[in-house]
Amino acid sequence: MSDHIRTRHDGGVLEVVIDRPKANAIDLATSRALGLIFRDFRDDPELRVAIVSGAGEKFFCAGWDLKAAALGDAVDGDYGVGGFGGLQELRDLNKPVICAVNGICCGGGLEIALSADLIIAAEHATFALPEIRSGTVADAASIKLPKRIPYHIAMDMLLTGRWLDVHEAHRWGFVNEVLPAERLMQRAWELARLLASGPPLVYAAIKEIVREAEGSTFQTAMNKVTKRQFATVDRLYSSQDQLEGARAFAEKRNPIWKGQ
Repeated sequence: MSDHIRTRHDGGVLEVVIDRPKANAIDLATSRALGLIFRDFRDDPELRVAIVSGAGEKFFCAGWDLKAAALGDAVDGDYGVGGFGGLQELRDLNKPVICAVNGICCGGGLEIALSADLIIAAEHATFALPEIRSGTVADAASIKLPKRIPYHIAMDMLLTGRWLDVHEAHRWGFVNEVLPAERLMQRAWELARLLASGPPLVYAAIKEIVREAEGSTFQTAMNKVTKRQFATVDRLYSSQDQLEGARAFAEKRNPIWKGQ
């Protein structure tokens, strides 16, 4: 697959670690390999949650590998099945993804983090979109970030490339939790195991509704839900898991989710 990506599976959880010294920057080959990993995660019914992090203590991911670009990697080249970093354009990814930011998170690295559902970060993590200084555009961040944090803060980051420390990132709401570095991965696995124990069909419906509703009016999205026009909602409403949830509630016990 790739010498620069490490993975492990445990109890329905997939951990993906970007490991490209010195900055965990991503070239075309690494992006394509990540796309295949996340595609397989999406399609494997035994896997329920993914964690993505970076190797080492300094960098989560510095984004696009400018040295590789200088040697011929095209900025608009073939990033693979999931787009840059394997996540931000992967279709129908209806499983939770946790990003554990273990250091510098900038450019395309920040765009990968924004593709996750939950972001937790070490106390020394920092964030920036420095593309403006290298004469290019942070394309995915230009689309996503103004929808995640206040518009003027997003535009400040995009237009100036300034750095945010982890506490400012948390204050503006694009980091869920700030943790001591030695607790980061432990907490990521705690969250992953919590999610892995939950109802996968409900998670799938939540992710599809949220994703598709982003470009719709409220009523249009609601009509699609109530008329079961989302595939994940239709499957959920016809599932054994929905009946199991109701029975477990009535019987005052924990439900047993089968994803069926």
